[in-house]
Amino acid sequence: MNNDNLVQLLVLLVGIIFLIIIILIFALVFINMREKKKINDKIKKEKEKTQVKKSQVIYTPESIFDFMEFEKIEDNMIIQKNGKFLMVVECQGINYDLMSEMEKVSVEQGFISFLNTLRHPVQLYIQTRTINLERSIEGYKNKLREIERKYNSLEIEYENLLKNQNVSKEEIDKTKYELVKQKNLKEYTADIIRDIERQSLNKSILSRRYYVIIPCYQSEIEAGDFDKKEMKNMAFAELYTRARAIINSLFACQVTGKILNSEELIELLYIAYNRDESDLFWMEKMKQAGFEELYSTAPDVLDKKMKLLNKQIEDESISLANEKINEVKREKEIAIIEKEKNKEELVKDKAKELVKKHKRYIGEEIAKKAINKIENSTNEPKDKQHEEEDSKEESEDVNIQEKRTKGRNRRKK
Repeated sequence: MNNDNLVQLLVLLVGIIFLIIIILIFALVFINMREKKKINDKIKKEKEKTQVKKSQVIYTPESIFDFMEFEKIEDNMIIQKNGKFLMVVECQGINYDLMSEMEKVSVEQGFISFLNTLRHPVQLYIQTRTINLERSIEGYKNKLREIERKYNSLEIEYENLLKNQNVSKEEIDKTKYELVKQKNLKEYTADIIRDIERQSLNKSILSRRYYVIIPCYQSEIEAGDFDKKEMKNMAFAELYTRARAIINSLFACQVTGKILNSEELIELLYIAYNRDESDLFWMEKMKQAGFEELYSTAPDVLDKKMKLLNKQIEDESISLANEKINEVKREKEIAIIEKEKNKEELVKDKAKELVKKHKRYIGEEIAKKAINKIENSTNEPKDKQHEEEDSKEESEDVNIQEKRTKGRNRRKK
């Protein structure tokens, strides 16, 4: 084989190798694109499965409790889902900045001893609350009403004592002193209410509360085969012992504490989950409303429609009743007017009936003449006829007197 054939063979091999390399590259790119497309399709399908429109989401009590960190509140404890029990101690703050140096040192030493006595983990929690002055104002208003009632009774008593002459001056002065005292108290309470209402106008008043959260795990107290109720009782006993120990240790720092009951724990968690609405829907108001204000913002449409329909029926029934009553009254008035118009004829008819009824007693001839006279009688009543007769007699008397006076004058002449 000469050199030319060898060169041609090498060129052919290089071309074949280069072509194979290009084919492999295209194959790898195609496979890579295909795999990427499969992955994208898979991701897209998963997104389509997981993504749900908000209009299709149905919230149930179970779905709401899923994102909460507790299962229930019972026996002054927060019971979590992972077998964890919590008890909360509320602490009253102290005015540390207003203390002397010795008092500050004693507080610091007491806090150090409190930390050293801890044998279990605790959590310090500070909650900032918006103070709703509505409760304070309502309490002051109730107190003001009681003071006003007492003041009014004392005022009446004082006035009665002044009218009574048998009462001594000492008793009057004593009642007057109580009256003035009650009046000053009434004015002072009214001023407090006005000041609080003015301060709460367009202002947010905040307060801080300090809590120590004490945990107890189910694994710490498992020593046998206990049911849930026995486990809960043992957890309560352990947590109560720890809480009392913490309260006693904090007392050395001049900090007082108390264990929150179940209702106070509900309020604590409610404010933690609803910071914006807690100043409007406070716990006392929710209890009075039967907890409906948490979820009911408007009455049901059908109930509202039924209420409007009942009101419409009531209004229309009242209107119809008044209309028919007025119609009956008008008919009676018309009947009275017609009867007054036909009064003469009715009287004549009644009189003729009476004469006919008693005809056998008064005689046939007399009855016939009486009926004729009744038919020919005038419309004028007897009183009017008597008045006309009296006026005729008076006019005749006047004429006679005039004639007499005229005759006398002539004789004098």
